[in-house]
Amino acid sequence: MAEIAVTVVIDRLLSLLTEEARLLTGVPTEVKDITRELSYIQAFLKDADAKAEKGDTISHGLKTWVQELRETAYSIEDLVDEFILHFANPPRQSGVIFDFLSNVSCLIANLKPCLEIAYKVKDLKLKVGKLQEESSRHGFISSFEQGSGGSSDAINVQWRDPRVKALFIEEAEIVGIESPKRELINWLVEGAAERTVISVVGMGGLGKTTLAKMVYDNTKVVERFVCRAWITVSQSFKMEMILQNMIKKFYEAMKEPIPEGMDEKDVTSLGGLLKKYLEDKRYAIVFDDVWGLEFWGFIKYVLPENRRGSRILITTRNIEVGCAIRESGFHHVLNLQPLPPESSWALFCKKAFPGSCCPSELEKISIDIVKRCAGLPLAIVAIGGALSTKQKNELEWQKFNDSLGSQLETNPHLESITKILSLSYNDLPYFLKPCFLYFAIFPEDYSINCAKLIRLWVAEGFVKGEKGVPLEQKAEEYLNELIHRSLVQLSRVDDRGRIRRCKVHDLIREIILKKAEELSFGHVLGDEDSSFNGKFRRGSIQKGTNTISVETINRNAQIRSLFLFDIDAVPMLLTGISFGISFTSFKLLKVLDFEDAPLYSVPEDLGNLFHLRYLSLRGTKVKMLPKSIGKLQNLQTLDLKDSLVDALPVEITKLKKLRNILAYSYQFNPGGRTLTPRGVHIGEGISSMLDLQKLSYVEANNGSGLIEELGKLRQLRRVGIVNLMEEDGPSMCDSISNMKYLESLVIFSKDDSILNLQTILDPPICLRHLGLQGGLSRLPNWLPVLRNLVRVVLVNSRLSYDPMEVLQALPNLLELGLSNAYGGECFCFTELGFQKLKILRLFRMKGLKTLKIHEGALPVLERLAIEPSPQMEVPFGIHLLKTLTRIDFWGMPREFEFSMRPQSGQNYHIVEHVPNVFFHGFNVDG
Repeated sequence: MAEIAVTVVIDRLLSLLTEEARLLTGVPTEVKDITRELSYIQAFLKDADAKAEKGDTISHGLKTWVQELRETAYSIEDLVDEFILHFANPPRQSGVIFDFLSNVSCLIANLKPCLEIAYKVKDLKLKVGKLQEESSRHGFISSFEQGSGGSSDAINVQWRDPRVKALFIEEAEIVGIESPKRELINWLVEGAAERTVISVVGMGGLGKTTLAKMVYDNTKVVERFVCRAWITVSQSFKMEMILQNMIKKFYEAMKEPIPEGMDEKDVTSLGGLLKKYLEDKRYAIVFDDVWGLEFWGFIKYVLPENRRGSRILITTRNIEVGCAIRESGFHHVLNLQPLPPESSWALFCKKAFPGSCCPSELEKISIDIVKRCAGLPLAIVAIGGALSTKQKNELEWQKFNDSLGSQLETNPHLESITKILSLSYNDLPYFLKPCFLYFAIFPEDYSINCAKLIRLWVAEGFVKGEKGVPLEQKAEEYLNELIHRSLVQLSRVDDRGRIRRCKVHDLIREIILKKAEELSFGHVLGDEDSSFNGKFRRGSIQKGTNTISVETINRNAQIRSLFLFDIDAVPMLLTGISFGISFTSFKLLKVLDFEDAPLYSVPEDLGNLFHLRYLSLRGTKVKMLPKSIGKLQNLQTLDLKDSLVDALPVEITKLKKLRNILAYSYQFNPGGRTLTPRGVHIGEGISSMLDLQKLSYVEANNGSGLIEELGKLRQLRRVGIVNLMEEDGPSMCDSISNMKYLESLVIFSKDDSILNLQTILDPPICLRHLGLQGGLSRLPNWLPVLRNLVRVVLVNSRLSYDPMEVLQALPNLLELGLSNAYGGECFCFTELGFQKLKILRLFRMKGLKTLKIHEGALPVLERLAIEPSPQMEVPFGIHLLKTLTRIDFWGMPREFEFSMRPQSGQNYHIVEHVPNVFFHGFNVDG
């Protein structure tokens, strides 16, 4: 795990050699020396980490050395950042007379950080020499020699593998798997004669192995498959051993002598022997704990498709592995879910109170403990077993719950939880480990905004750049991989299937929080941590106020990131008005997140944070930014959403690395059921901010000058414009034509006047989201060209003709919202129209009377909302929409509502197939 710290420093040094080379006259040679030495150390640290992860004993001396190396690496990172800060803000003198003295002064001032780095190089070289001397005694293997890149390559997961216990659990001990068990057995013994592949997917500890073993030993399965085998694959496997094991298991099952000389055969020969043996047999095989795609990529070729009803069952934590089987013509995927609350409680009581019920005085604390397990059977069984050994005392159990994080490390009853859940972390490639550790910064059970998380990873420097690929896109790939590995859970997916929020299981968070603290990666500060005296690179202040010790943060002047969550008051330390301390004390900060904090102003010395890359004032009461913000030359993200800032200082245009300006809010108008947007005012000069990718929302009141400048920002992916005037429409069109990568465009006209947007000569073909609020004489003629559109929202368009003829031809449209967009009486949905549309919302169509829905239209529509249309006739075509799951009617005549009531309504048959139909909160259950 020390390798993470070294990796971060190597990346920082490489960046120093490239991006900052202009500042380093005479220093690059020294920096290269450090980088080379650290890379060499890194190669050995991978093996040291692997030994620690598989449980090998590591000497106290080696542990001390690794800790010292980590601290040295952090010190080098600090020195490098201070060095850059020094050169970025050199001492300034005025007057010709002082030029010579000034130059000498600068030379002397610049010499000190150079010498400090040089001293650290020598220190590291000594440490490397010591490592070389001791490497053979410690049994180290350099990963240069191994030729491996991941941390799991050296892990022998069979060593004291806690998962083996799952193979010997009695069925009577299991709770809550009856339904998936029946489904698996049915897939195995029923169905087509073709070879069928079944995968069971889920996070570690969900009981995949236990479930598969129950099914494997089931009488129906045993009777149907005489030729069967159970193979444990795990992270580290050799294909020769897997094939040898399979052959032995199959021959033993058939009570036949095992072929001789298998130990001498290579993979090709073993595969051929196995395939030939199985050609005329109905076989069943379980591959338990498959981690990577490469295993299935080979093994599928040695298992014949012989039309004898053979079955292959795979258990895996990796969604990609589970989905890979879909290339087979016959397949099933079972996504194993956490236990529901009632099953979780039953399992807990069975373990914590064997042979009895939960005492009433322990019921509340027991429910809290079960809730923290979040349906994870492994955790429920282990924690319940641990509590069964304790006195049935509420205070004792409360202490256990409060100290669960440390209990996971020290309590032998909970060892299996830590080992099994840590396997997934240990298997991560090194570039993903800091990304995953980052989840420890957020509070327990916290739902994290995915877009924010991606911006934070980029700001921290965790994301490796690739030519032609935006860092944000690469970071999204990182997040998807963590999700596919079942380490990160989805907590909110929007109507278009996009992941909006995510979280980690509470127990996984406890484990990575300990790892983060061990690595000095990050620490959570609350009221109870006021006396914490350790070091940390990232601080997360949670549920605390002024009791947070000033010294605790001040001792960590090298801190890189600071977060505030659920606090009553911003610590005075961070406001620059107390204790004589200001932002200057934290000059190496990269991330400052005040989201939703009770903050009313920002100190002027904010500009001293030269390294700051991410600043969030979202949801605060801040009204104005200091002019010194123009000194934040490395700032990438400025998040002002839902703050009170309505104008950006002119100095903002000096920030050439700014990628995201998020500065919008909405005011809801209950009468008209509309949202009034508010953006920020930006002066001239925005065209110099060439790295901008997101700009939403900006006020267009400054006229065509600002609009024309937008056309020079060629990297924009998301743009929001507020109060666009009709005469500025042509300039807006010219600017949009230059935005080749634009994915989201939202434009609000001034006072709902006409949007003159007909003349976009080169529409952005990557556009996925289009929102237009304002009058339209007709739909833009470039709209049909945008074949990648998935969401269109038109508000106050007041079109005089039915727009469905144009909109329903958009091939990938998933969501359509129209509000006061059409003044006619009828919408017509023709055959083959809206082939992919899932959500349709029709609001404030006062004159709308009829929806004509032809057969073949809207074939996959799931949700329909209409409000309010007082003249609306019953849309009989709804009965053709077989995929509808929900309809919302608002403000309809009471006769309309009564006609669709169950049993008594004469038109109920039209919506009878829809599970949920809502009338102003009146629920019609289908």
